[in-house]
Amino acid sequence: MTYTFNPVIPYIEGDGIGPEIWQATKQVVDAAVSSAYSDERKIDWLEILAGEKAFNEKSTWLPDETLEAIKKHKIAIKGPLTTPIGEGFRSLNVTLRQELDLYACVRPVRYFKGVPSPLKEPEKTNMTIFRENTEDVYVGIEFAKDSEEVEKLMNFLTDQFSVTKVRFPATSALGIKPISQEGSERLVAAALDYAIEQGKKRVTLIHKGNIMKFTEGGFKNWGYDFIEKNYPQAFTMNHYKNISADSTIEKAEKALADAQASGKIIVDDVIADNFLQQILLYPEKYQVVATTNLNGDYISDALAAQVGGIGISPGANINYKTGHAIFEATHGTAPDIAGKGWANPCSLLLSATMMLDHLGWFEASQKIVKAIEQALQKQKMTHDFAQMLNIDELSTTEFANYLTSFIYEKL
Repeated sequence: MTYTFNPVIPYIEGDGIGPEIWQATKQVVDAAVSSAYSDERKIDWLEILAGEKAFNEKSTWLPDETLEAIKKHKIAIKGPLTTPIGEGFRSLNVTLRQELDLYACVRPVRYFKGVPSPLKEPEKTNMTIFRENTEDVYVGIEFAKDSEEVEKLMNFLTDQFSVTKVRFPATSALGIKPISQEGSERLVAAALDYAIEQGKKRVTLIHKGNIMKFTEGGFKNWGYDFIEKNYPQAFTMNHYKNISADSTIEKAEKALADAQASGKIIVDDVIADNFLQQILLYPEKYQVVATTNLNGDYISDALAAQVGGIGISPGANINYKTGHAIFEATHGTAPDIAGKGWANPCSLLLSATMMLDHLGWFEASQKIVKAIEQALQKQKMTHDFAQMLNIDELSTTEFANYLTSFIYEKL
């Protein structure tokens, strides 16, 4: 996707602490772009509305013009949004992802020196998660206990498919999780393309296919088949197993060793619950992860906790085919601390660096990353980290000012 040197980028401030972290992010991003490119490049920011601000001004949580603006300009950045209660939305974030078919939720996870972590060696955690963003539980097919829909569905399952293993049918709610071959393949393709672009050597498919053999198992099998047909740069452990089954383990080991020696990407798979153990014990073994929606939700937050929490974890929702992308803070609105100057803008800031990379503006992106590294290493921190380390804190504005000064090399 090609962008101009003066792109119009829509932004949504967000609710709760959203306006505070947005102002900090805008200040730092503008400084990085100016420092990197002088007057040659500039972002023309366009405010669009969603969440509480949209409801207060437009009497709707997600105005049509907001979606139209993102469709037109391709990319957007947003703060955290409140999920309206009883308004027909499961989540505004989910609605945006579904409406724009942003099928890849991309969550890079790395450790910044100085950040408090529950792990002894958090620096070993450095991986990028590709979470399928439009299927599985995000489709929202579920029906409440005692509803007419549950009664009809239960009768249908019993009469048409002889389902008899629902333990308590009279008091059960029911949900359906669709996982498709097409959806799985495009998500896996995004992960493989990223690994090739970034020079990574391992991609791991995470699934629960040992229990859900046709949905989660389908994700794994379709993923392997797609990679073997379309990516000669990769060697799958599925192929390894087939060699060992048809021939010998020694021949399979030689094939794997030859693939590694030639620089091929090794693609394996891990059961989801085992992976949650592996990322605590051996996080350095994993580089790029592709997984289904619900598994990706758990995995992303678990990994974020290992490096300091979702307050410092960026995220993007991308359709690599159309070029549409929304970069966002991955945490909630935190209304209890709104207006206190305690909010940490790093999640949104690092999401902004992903946006700059998406534009191809790598020089500006790296200026922000280096400024954050410098600040955290010198324990220039907002309230969340400062209280954990029992050190003096910077307000959200002071933290942004520190980063800006570093970018302009005034420190």
